[in-house]
Amino acid sequence: MPFWEKEIFGNPAKTWLLAFILAVLVWLIWAVVTKVLAGRLKARASKTATPVDDMIVRLLGGIKGIVPFAVSLYAGGYVLALPARVSVIIGKIVILAALAQAAVWGTSAISFWVERRRLRETGDEAAARATLTGLAFLARLVLWSALILLAFDNLGVKVTTLLAGLGVGGVAVALAVQNILGDLFASLSIILDKPFVIGDLIVIDDFRGTIEHIGLKTTRVRSLSGEQLIFANSDLLKSRIRNFKRMAERRVVLTLGVVYQTPAEKLEALPRILREIIESRSGARFERAHFSSFGAYALDFEVVYWILSPDYARFMDIQQAVNLAVFRRFQEEGIAFAYPTRRILLSKEIH
Repeated sequence: MPFWEKEIFGNPAKTWLLAFILAVLVWLIWAVVTKVLAGRLKARASKTATPVDDMIVRLLGGIKGIVPFAVSLYAGGYVLALPARVSVIIGKIVILAALAQAAVWGTSAISFWVERRRLRETGDEAAARATLTGLAFLARLVLWSALILLAFDNLGVKVTTLLAGLGVGGVAVALAVQNILGDLFASLSIILDKPFVIGDLIVIDDFRGTIEHIGLKTTRVRSLSGEQLIFANSDLLKSRIRNFKRMAERRVVLTLGVVYQTPAEKLEALPRILREIIESRSGARFERAHFSSFGAYALDFEVVYWILSPDYARFMDIQQAVNLAVFRRFQEEGIAFAYPTRRILLSKEIH
């Protein structure tokens, strides 16, 4: 009997040889395809700014040797007449290899996301980057826990009871730490949505200050009077937040009152005079000036203009310059400001 007709473990030697050739062929095809594909995608990724191709290149590079080995083993075993027990073991090996590769890919995807987020942060946002690292750790923990449970289930371990116990324990833990979890997810929302970042001047209800630190549970604000204010992240997002750092311009409403004795000609000229004063100032944009109302003791004019800078010191400098210019111009034009006066009536008794 020729050697290739000799039966080994229930299969002819030629069948074993065919299985070996098929396994090696699958291995080689896998290696060549992934290498060529990764090379082309890497060359394309260097020419584009989109993160998708970078992510695919990283995932292809993260394929571990156990995956092509398991696939080759499965392909080779496909042509063999193997006992049911051996076929089950091969199938479990393939599934475990797939789960292991999913864990590697998931970890790589999380790391890639964290790196992309870090590149968008500035040097002042070290706390935000630390929070990202913590959240990435939690994401990896959830991923690996789920894959390990799937692996145990594939190996025949009864995970139903374990999951039930974990479910009851998880509910108890969630109830005990619901405030902490709320602040944790609020921290994630702050980092992703960015209603404010470190260094922003914000107003929360009656509190005003600059963001100093964004943590997993709390955000710390340095108030204008010097003390540090600490807010829970969940409470902070429930509040109405005014972010002055993102203000592009500042609106100014100036109300002036002149005496009733002012001639009509000067009243008509006042809007033009006020416009000239504001337009002569660098960094200010005139909007309108009107004789708005007859007041109790004054003729009221309303002037609206914009300071073309969010900086508060710049805002005060221009506003001060406008006020001084208005005062001087009123003196030159002989226009008197009105102010409340008290009239005293003296009566004399006649006997």
